[in-house]
Formats: sequence, C-alpha cells, structure tokens
Amino acid sequence: MAWTKRLGIGAGVALGAAAIAGTAYAQYRDGNEEPSYRVVLSDGDFELRDYAPMIVAEIMHEGDRREASSRSFRRLAAYIFAKDRPAGGEKIAMTSPVLQEETSGDRWRMRFVMPSSYTMASLPPPPSDIKLTELPARRLAALRFSGNGSPEDLARMEARLVAKLAAQGLTLRGDPEYAFYDAPMVPGPLRRNEVLLEVEAQ
Repeated sequence: MAWTKRLGIGAGVALGAAAIAGTAYAQYRDGNEEPSYRVVLSDGDFELRDYAPMIVAEIMHEGDRREASSRSFRRLAAYIFAKDRPAGGEKIAMTSPVLQEETSGDRWRMRFVMPSSYTMASLPPPPSDIKLTELPARRLAALRFSGNGSPEDLARMEARLVAKLAAQGLTLRGDPEYAFYDAPMVPGPLRRNEVLLEVEAQ
C-alpha cells in the first residue's frame, strides 16, 4: 500500500512538473516574434499562407542533419547574441521558427529570421560564414506536426504535404523547408514543427 501510495505521489509530481514545463515552453514560444503572414486557406493541420518579405541570417553546414543543425544553431546564436561579430554591439532578439533545408546531398542551410524592426542596413555585419538575405514575399503551404523531427517524420510529413498540394492542383516551387518553433529541451509531443513548401500564387 505504501509503495502504491508513493507511486501515486511520484506520478502526480511528474504530471505537475510536465504541466509546469508545458506552460514554460508555451511562454517561450509566445515571447518570440514570428514572421508576418496572412492565412489564405486553413484545413486542420494544413495552411496556405502569404508571407511578407523577411530578412534572414543563414549559414551552411555539411553532414548529418542533426549534427549540421547543432553546428549551425550555435554559429547563428553567436551572431545574434553578439558573441561573434566583427563589430560586437547589442544583442538581436531571438525569433521563431528556426528554418532548415537540405540544399544538396548532406549540405544543410539554417536560417534565423531577423526581427521586423531591422533592415539590411541596420543589422550588424555578420562574420564571414554567415550571410544576410532578404527573402521576397512568398506563398507557402505549411503542414504542422509534433515530435522530435526525425528524418522519418520529416519525410512522411513532406510526402503528405506534396500529395495534398497535388490534389488541389497547386504548383510547387523549390525544395521543402522545415520550421522548428521550440527550444531543444521541449518534449516531442509539445513541439510545433512544420514542413513548408513554396507554391505558385493563383
């Protein structure tokens, strides 16, 4: 009986901790600026969005996606937090999501979206391995999912999105991007991830 009681208390503490963690993760996500877009069509976990132009800081790394992701994230974080800049200066606020795409083979590009208050002229100069790019307005199809973003998850969600767009007669442009909205310590079931595909505006 005592063991059962202790087990019940332990489960209650774990559930309470999970609830607190979930609240903290939601606050983390809610506290970050996200790119501006207009929803054209919404259907469950699928949305068609018109994104406004945005500026991104991007970097390329080769290798396994998770290894490349870790290396790229550290370098971009060093830039926005003024840890590695030619001229130093003030920190840039973190935004959501972090964008990643495979450009060729095992070569991965990661992008941090810059806060909308900045222009190309007002952003601090980055180190030589990081590039600032202004993306034009785009129409993107998004499929939302939770989990840890395993290669299997990404491939499955990408296939679902491609099939949905084909059924709607939409024309794809370019390669898929993967959007990750949460900090690495967020448990998989609580994460917000998306596969993004650019489509021709109609």
